[in-house]
Amino acid sequence: MIERGIEHIIEKKLKDNKAIILLGPRQAGKSTLLELVQKKFHQPVAWWNGDETDVRSLLEHPTSTKLKSLIGKNKTVIIDEAQRIENIGLCIKLITDNIKNIKVIATGSSAFELANKINEPLTGRKWEYHLYPLSFEEMVRHTSLIEEKRLLQHRLLYGYYPEVVTSPGDEQALLKQLANSYLYKDILTWERIQKPDKLEKLVQALAFQMTQLISNNELGQLCGLNSETVDKYINLLEKAFIVYRLPAFSRNLRNELKKSYKIYFYDNGLRNAVINHFNPVNLRNDIGQLWENWFISERMKFLNNHQKNASRFFWRTLAQQEVDYLEDANGKITAFECKWNAKSKGTISRAFSNAYPKAVMHIVHPENADEFLMDK
Repeated sequence: MIERGIEHIIEKKLKDNKAIILLGPRQAGKSTLLELVQKKFHQPVAWWNGDETDVRSLLEHPTSTKLKSLIGKNKTVIIDEAQRIENIGLCIKLITDNIKNIKVIATGSSAFELANKINEPLTGRKWEYHLYPLSFEEMVRHTSLIEEKRLLQHRLLYGYYPEVVTSPGDEQALLKQLANSYLYKDILTWERIQKPDKLEKLVQALAFQMTQLISNNELGQLCGLNSETVDKYINLLEKAFIVYRLPAFSRNLRNELKKSYKIYFYDNGLRNAVINHFNPVNLRNDIGQLWENWFISERMKFLNNHQKNASRFFWRTLAQQEVDYLEDANGKITAFECKWNAKSKGTISRAFSNAYPKAVMHIVHPENADEFLMDK
């Protein structure tokens, strides 16, 4: 089994009375992670799956008495796919407040559903963590740095979903199944979108425009949607852990872009499945996009797995001077320019370095990326 970066963080939170909420994409390995640490749970353990109709029915109108009966002699309660259960926040609150010595761990693949249902009821009663597809660092610790560097081009094409990583030869079939079966499941189930074909067109358009400046009006024209609906759909895709926005960084210069954003996919393989494009790296014209998306997503996983706080941005001026990616950690700015070719003479924009002279700046390429993606 591949050890996950947040495994030990979760283990440290098992002894207190707060609920643990684990959010992340479907098929990212949330249930597998809990199985890995199950031996550390207070025994016995009850597993409730929100995808099961009878479980949803039993928990629909929770009371302390009913929950005590359902829990019985169990000391730990795992609620998988918790976003599918009505009143899940109230349910967890009743357990943590009224039933002593019970640890609740809930997983969810849909941030917008679970967050809406738990934030208010569970104020001060929960630890919240994210689990993404496997990271470069996790795979290095599972195999070796040499092996993962050898596999880099493969990862750029097929990504890091656990089943994809552990099923060599079946990557394309698994990714296509993942895209067709799970990609829109949460969104279509809860939002009751009337035109799913247009949502699919939007995801494809975002895949082609990955790492580029996004125009809601332009996307709307491509997909037959108005700009407000485009924004709503992108928000849903973010909260279902399919894509995420990188906002523009603006502090000093008048001509810095302020309201623009770029789109990135949580996983390269899923992005390539959306547009059915798995050609080798040497036959592609989007390798720069794949490399930038890979590095920025891996950096996000690194920060998450090590519980490091940093706001994440890109930087660009009206004159099109730009920096691919930067982090602001309590006022300390670190800038990254992504270059696929390690021999290319990449530099950080002089306009940026003049505006932010204290910023730490890096050119990141395949030969040195591991320096920024692994704990020293």
